[in-house]
Amino acid sequence: MSKISVKLRVWRQASPSDAGKLVDYSLTTDTHASFLEMLDQLNFELVNKGEDAIEFDSDCREGICGMCGLVIDGVAHGPSDTTTCQLHMRTYKDGDTITIEPFRATGFPVLKDLVTDRGAFDRIQAAGGYVSVGTGAPADANSVPVGKEIANEAMDYATCIGCGACVAACPNASASLFTAAKISQLALMPQGHVERKARVIAMTEQMDAEGFGPCSNHGECEAVCPKGIPIKAIAIMKREWLKATLT
Repeated sequence: MSKISVKLRVWRQASPSDAGKLVDYSLTTDTHASFLEMLDQLNFELVNKGEDAIEFDSDCREGICGMCGLVIDGVAHGPSDTTTCQLHMRTYKDGDTITIEPFRATGFPVLKDLVTDRGAFDRIQAAGGYVSVGTGAPADANSVPVGKEIANEAMDYATCIGCGACVAACPNASASLFTAAKISQLALMPQGHVERKARVIAMTEQMDAEGFGPCSNHGECEAVCPKGIPIKAIAIMKREWLKATLT
């Protein structure tokens, strides 16, 4: 394995009330290591020196769960088209300086170091992102009146993993892409039509209550989304909201 030496500028913040600051570290690591494995290695060295480990979120490390939310060199999830855990150190060159910060938004308060509270997404989802109609036993797929194109589009929106990169990338810290993906997924499917109007009103009101900003069509959310959720979802959400409020 080839080795590279990098300088890391990592955001350290002891508590939500602490001011926080960027702290410099130097590390030699393998180019085959993932970005999170590199942070594990740094933490191992810090603990061995009697220093506090850097707190950061991770879980599956397979690009599925959406837990690994980091801003790397000013880009949510870093210079890749997927989640932070799928970024590898071979992306960097020997001597590079890498700045690592948490997702920043009023709706995502920093808890410690690189860990933010993304519970706002759970509350938006709980406000209406579900179907409460009893469906009984699983129906045969061919008996459900959903066209192939509509089903595919709904599945595209359903791939949202709620990582929050869209919020971190948006100049307004808007949660519109996340909320729109959840609303659009159910609006397209017949199972979601019963609560269609109530859902879009409840979820958008909760989104605003959490302190997220408005969408102003910058498109940064779409650019950093690791699942490629299109900004078209926001247009669907706005159309659903307009229909619900007018009727």
